[in-house]
Amino acid sequence: MGFDEFLGNQRIVSALRGMLRRGRVPNALLFTGPRGIGKYTLARMFAQAANCERLKDDFCGECAPCLKIARLADPEPLIAAGLTERGESADASAVERTPLILETHPDVWLIVPDPVRLRNPVARPMIRVGQLRAVQRAAYFQPQGRRRVFILDGADTMRWNDADLFLKILEEPPESATLILLAASPDSMLPTIRSRCLQFHFAPVPVDQIETFLKARHAGPPAKPAERKLAAQLAAGSPGAALTLDLAESARLRRSVLDLVQRGVAGEKYGEIFAATAQLAKQENESFENILALFYSLLTDLLESAVDSKGSLPRNPDLRGEVEGLSKKINWEWVVRATQGLDTLEGRMRRNIGRQLGLDALVTSLSAR
Repeated sequence: MGFDEFLGNQRIVSALRGMLRRGRVPNALLFTGPRGIGKYTLARMFAQAANCERLKDDFCGECAPCLKIARLADPEPLIAAGLTERGESADASAVERTPLILETHPDVWLIVPDPVRLRNPVARPMIRVGQLRAVQRAAYFQPQGRRRVFILDGADTMRWNDADLFLKILEEPPESATLILLAASPDSMLPTIRSRCLQFHFAPVPVDQIETFLKARHAGPPAKPAERKLAAQLAAGSPGAALTLDLAESARLRRSVLDLVQRGVAGEKYGEIFAATAQLAKQENESFENILALFYSLLTDLLESAVDSKGSLPRNPDLRGEVEGLSKKINWEWVVRATQGLDTLEGRMRRNIGRQLGLDALVTSLSAR
């Protein structure tokens, strides 16, 4: 039990342990990296180590603080309990008046994007001003144990106007508290907040380490060596993504994206293309942001295949034949144009453009003729 269980990014683990050992813990940390790479897990481990009764730069996992904080490893039941207690019909004022705070130990708070309702969550949960105000007040309380730790998962979802409120905490930081912000990218945070945090970017975990990790998890798929290898490759360096990956669903969805690109390259009739984009944009359970990520991974493999036909295509290894065939129909200029179109669509998504409309425009622009 302890930091030794954490997979990958040992340089970050060593840095955090050194801070605890020397008793010089920063007031604000920013962990960035893709979903499932371990940002939240390491933040929770740090909170345990900062309050462990037995160890100074690690956590035993057996003392009372360690056991209480360990309950944050699975926040879903806590989120459900918090939303149930607030009520399914909570209005905007109730959401701010009764902020969603997950607390299993008096010195450790977890703040997550508030979905507002349990049975019918909002499309884009976000950290709300009521949660930030609660943190602002509690950050200056003296800890019952060694240190107060506030973990803000999805810190990049807070509105920038609300983030100014959070900035006040960083400008006059409490000595006995550490705020850990988790975000996909440092660029998604306000520069004024980013500059006041000690930043750690999580690098992808090597495929072989993820394979070993999956093998050690005896329960659940993927169970076969070939499946474990494919899951590790598709996870893009994120152990959490590999653990939850549905290989059959992933293959189906990625083939749908590939089919759509093939239709665009072939310049098929608009009616056929629009029918396919409607399926992808409106009827899939996967988030549209993740669907766009699949487009990016496919374009990257197409570029690598066009440049080097013997490349390994690490992002979509099971689509190698189809990708190689399609790469012969496009060139460098096409990849640049397609990537620029995808960048434009991703930017417009932040301004709530219609998903299918944006996807229609992207795919119809992909004709190689």
